[in-house]
Amino acid sequence: MRTARAFDGAARGEKSERALGRLLPALAKYWHNKRSPGFMAEAMECLGGIGYMEESPLARLYREAPVNSIWEGSGNVICLDVLRVLGRHPEALDAFWQEVAPARGQDRHLDAALADLERRMAEPVEALEPGARWLTQRLAQCLQAALLVQHAPAAVADTFCAARLGSEAGPTYGVLPSGSPCAALLARIES
Repeated sequence: MRTARAFDGAARGEKSERALGRLLPALAKYWHNKRSPGFMAEAMECLGGIGYMEESPLARLYREAPVNSIWEGSGNVICLDVLRVLGRHPEALDAFWQEVAPARGQDRHLDAALADLERRMAEPVEALEPGARWLTQRLAQCLQAALLVQHAPAAVADTFCAARLGSEAGPTYGVLPSGSPCAALLARIES
């Protein structure tokens, strides 16, 4: 939704939104292409055997999830696109920092991740290529976290930041850090 809003702002001539509109699609393509296959596998597990049966749309979605990276470009190509945007349009990175700025100081995991990202981004764009996947992932995660900190209930934002950016962060779905407010998260789903 934030990317769509950037496109709308760009159409109105807003320079910062046009700059974000150059960066955000590549971040979204990378993030979704890498997360979709695992997400579909988790969805199938939730439904058990019926999720695997052809009568369920999940079987087709599971097979098609890896195809996105073929249609949209491999992870490496998308990451190089992110570096290209940052190199040719430094205003895109400025717009990114402006976008996450209102969330600073509200979550220690996000603050630490942003500080680390700033340190790494101080290097010339050409020097970032070996870590382009990490950089692209971290830009996407920090943007998601900042938007949640600004717009979501604290239980959701805090848990996301701890689960994706904190010391207990991991790649597996459903692993929440110790002390996560599970009751509050489940109550939100039930309402």
